[in-house]
Amino acid sequence: MTRTNQVLKWYRIFFSVRTRILVWYVVLMCISAFVSILAIRHFLYVRMEQRIEKSLQQEIAEFRLFTNRINYRKDKIFKNKITSIFEIFINRNIPDDDEFLVTLLNGKIYRSSPKVLPSYLKQDSELAKYFAQLTKPEQNQLIIPTDTIVYRAEPIIQGQTHGVFVVAQSTLDEQQEVNDVVIAIMRVTIAVVIVSSLVAWIVAGRVLSPLHLLTETARSITESDLTRSIPVKGSDEIAELTITFNEMLQRLQAAFAIQRDFINDAGHELRTPITIIRGHLELLGDDPQERQETIELVTDELDRMSRFVDDLLLLVKAEQPDFLNLETLEISSLTEELYAKAKALAVRDWRLESVASCRIVGDRQRLTQAIMNLAQNATQYTKQSDIIALGSAAIKDKVHLWVRDTGEGIPLSDQKRIFQRFARGSGSRRRSEGAGLGLSIVRAIAESHGGKVELVSRALAGSTFTLIIPLEPPHTELRSKSVTKG
Repeated sequence: MTRTNQVLKWYRIFFSVRTRILVWYVVLMCISAFVSILAIRHFLYVRMEQRIEKSLQQEIAEFRLFTNRINYRKDKIFKNKITSIFEIFINRNIPDDDEFLVTLLNGKIYRSSPKVLPSYLKQDSELAKYFAQLTKPEQNQLIIPTDTIVYRAEPIIQGQTHGVFVVAQSTLDEQQEVNDVVIAIMRVTIAVVIVSSLVAWIVAGRVLSPLHLLTETARSITESDLTRSIPVKGSDEIAELTITFNEMLQRLQAAFAIQRDFINDAGHELRTPITIIRGHLELLGDDPQERQETIELVTDELDRMSRFVDDLLLLVKAEQPDFLNLETLEISSLTEELYAKAKALAVRDWRLESVASCRIVGDRQRLTQAIMNLAQNATQYTKQSDIIALGSAAIKDKVHLWVRDTGEGIPLSDQKRIFQRFARGSGSRRRSEGAGLGLSIVRAIAESHGGKVELVSRALAGSTFTLIIPLEPPHTELRSKSVTKG
């Protein structure tokens, strides 16, 4: 077990987000450094080649200018102009480092500066023989095993005299200088990568510390304790994730609380009739009248349990896509039908306030169930002399169906929770068979139609419940079903 934990520990170290961030950072740094070093090396080589080319062009230009001046002079001291040109030019010009000025006369090296030449430019070398045969100006680059030579050659021909002026540059030392600079840059880059990697490892650890805290918090959460939260620091993406996680914990806590209350309330609603039934059955005697009364009581309690279970199943089914059986409904006839059914619920001052003349796409049975639930609630909170009014109206692109009463009203503190499952108003006179699911069913039916329920109520001044339903269902699939039925 210990060995397994050690393996997991090392696995987390090598494959953690922090390690992956560092690895990618180092890879990107190395790639960018490699590309930068190549670019710098290429730039230095280009600069070197340009400088060498400029130097060679300058030497050739000076040689041509000097040659033209000599050719225009008619002094007797320049009887052999080629030799005079070579002697004077070589004596007057000092070559740069690693630069060689060489003159060849009739196939032989005549003068050079410096006098000591490398082996590849000496008298019997292949390169010297090649230069001696040139009859046209030439510039080129020659790669030999130990060096790279850049040269420019300028032939001069006067009668039987064949001369060639050559300026050559060895790039070996300059290439070595460039390589030394590149190596120095590489060493500095390696040091920078190492230092920056250490800094990145520390920074990544501090940036990801809320994630570790998030993990620890998630591990510490239990079904009975969802109160922990993570402190929010900063305003970056990690802080946003922390806020989202805390909000999720709050939603989970609220959901679990609702679920716990639901289970407690459902258990209480089922336990009460079961207790009543069991108590009466245990005390059941031989008297026929007593038996009949017990059977009626047990039947009533079983009916109440059945209605309770049916209501719960209805709320569950309301979340399914096939909850509604849509069709095109005439609001006027639906309103009058609802009014006729509601009057049979109890003796009240029933009134029909308004009837809309329009059509909607909805489920007749579900809308009837919702209005009947509201009307039944109204009868429980009113007396025989109170008014209960039903009505409908088309307002913009929605239909309003309402139930209004002049009963005792609903306190403001209860109005925010009255539509929750098993919710009852404080001081309620609701009958014992009610389980507090009626208004939850009404809201579920309204929302399944893409609408909502509004409540306007004042204590001792009555209440008005209004179903607001759009003329057409909001979802495309509901529209297609309604068109098919229509």
